[in-house]
Formats: sequence, structure tokens, C-alpha cells
Amino acid sequence: MRPTYLLDTDWVIHYLNGRTDIVEEIDRARNLGLALSVVSLAELYEGVHYSRDPEGNEQSLQDFLADVEVIGVDEAICRIFGWERGKLRQRGKAIGDFDLLIAATCLHNGFTLLTNNRRHFDQVENLAIVSI
Repeated sequence: MRPTYLLDTDWVIHYLNGRTDIVEEIDRARNLGLALSVVSLAELYEGVHYSRDPEGNEQSLQDFLADVEVIGVDEAICRIFGWERGKLRQRGKAIGDFDLLIAATCLHNGFTLLTNNRRHFDQVENLAIVSI
């Protein structure tokens, strides 16, 4: 099944911490297919490394990822990243590189982004976002 949604890092963290509204929304969205950017995966592993229980948290992350498709960054996503970065600069706006790579992944694949980080992602035109 081709994924419909791309998870932002914050939603995975909330899910793993048991935030009920996020858990319910992700469990519902699993039926439509979930993806995760390799960029978010790197951020999540950073959190695992610095956590109080790295082994347990890594296992929880692996369990969560069992039916989530991890999406790499390819040339097409880099092209969109560059284009979007230029448009943001022209408007005097900027967001972090990681967030823009995640947004470019959504735009390239037609994903809807599941995030509560609207402050940054709302700057990207034509990006479909679901927040709680």
C-alpha cells in the first residue's frame, strides 16, 4: 500500500509517550499507510541515544516502525528543497533544513504531513497538514 501520510518527528514522540489523541489518530491513519522521512528517523535516534533508557526506547521505536515506510532523500526531493528554500528566501521567511526536507518529501510524494509544528510548516505553500 502506498502511504498517504508522512509523520513528523513530534507525532512519533507523542505516540511513543502515549499521548492519547495522537495515538488514536496514528492508529486510524495506519489503515491509509504511514511513512517517515529518514530525516525524522535520524532525529528520533538522537532522542533514543540521549534518553534514560536507550535500549528500551530503541525497541519501542523499532516496534512502532514495523509497518511504517521510511522514505529516503533523493535528487527529486533535493530539487524541491532548493526550489522551496528559494521561494521562502524571496518572501523573507526561513525554516530549518530538516523541516524543509520533510516538507519537500511530502510535496514530492503527495503525502499529507501529520505534525503539530505548524509555525514552520505553514510557511511552505501547497503542503497538506493535519494537526491536533
